[in-house]
Amino acid sequence: MDGNLVNWDEAKVHVLTHSLHYGSAVFEGIRCYNTNKGSAVFRLQDHIRRLFRSAKVFNMNIPFSEGLVSKSVVNTIKANEINECYIRPIAYFGYGVMGLNPSKSPVNFSIAVWPWGKYLGEEGIKICSSSYIRTHPDSTNVKAKVSGHYVNSIIANLEAKDRGFDEALLLDYADHVAEGPGENIFIVKDGVLYTPKLGSILPGITRWTILELSRDLDIDVVKTDLELIDVQDADEVFFTGTAAEVHPVFQVDDVIINEGKVGEITNRLKNLYSSVVHGDIDKYNKWLTYI
Repeated sequence: MDGNLVNWDEAKVHVLTHSLHYGSAVFEGIRCYNTNKGSAVFRLQDHIRRLFRSAKVFNMNIPFSEGLVSKSVVNTIKANEINECYIRPIAYFGYGVMGLNPSKSPVNFSIAVWPWGKYLGEEGIKICSSSYIRTHPDSTNVKAKVSGHYVNSIIANLEAKDRGFDEALLLDYADHVAEGPGENIFIVKDGVLYTPKLGSILPGITRWTILELSRDLDIDVVKTDLELIDVQDADEVFFTGTAAEVHPVFQVDDVIINEGKVGEITNRLKNLYSSVVHGDIDKYNKWLTYI
């Protein structure tokens, strides 16, 4: 916290922390994997770069450089003597003054790491189209990973769980498919991979990775507007995200996808992604920061 290692139980903030009241924090979700060369953080620099870009939404000046933050992530993992973990760096306006304008509140910065397994479980999941739409892109900066944005995700997820599904699927203001509460979405139709174009979605780093891996596997990729019927009529559907990794979707609303089985392209990408993050393919070691 703010450049110092702090015991887990002592990592506290004031009750009047600005970001607690107004959602004015920016954060990242990153994973560290155990490889045959030791532990390695996946796409650390890309995540930290996005974190600093997100901070610009609030004119937030993070009091550390990108390089120092990256080193601090590595040092925090070392201090915890952990081989695999989820990493949460967060920059937030702390206790200063109340009111919407955060300019007179200090900028605090913390990094936490902990073991976190499969975010969506081991099996393919059931998702439902949410009655809530994704936040309108003209009402905020959807490219920024801002804590307040996730209120939209929380209520969509709660609704999905109440309806007996594992996760939600949000449409945007134009009734185009956007993303899951914390995941980007891909579909496969007739051997072609489709994903929503940017505009109403977070430009996910795992999404970016899958786009690159697909090209390397000679899988045709189209970034376009998708309708809900396109997802329901797809041959394969899967979510991507740092927490979710590459996770197959077996059901969309009342429609079963691919007879409830992992599709061929989903499986190829899922296996390749796992090999990449675990350091099994030298070509992709550029994405790994070894501890």
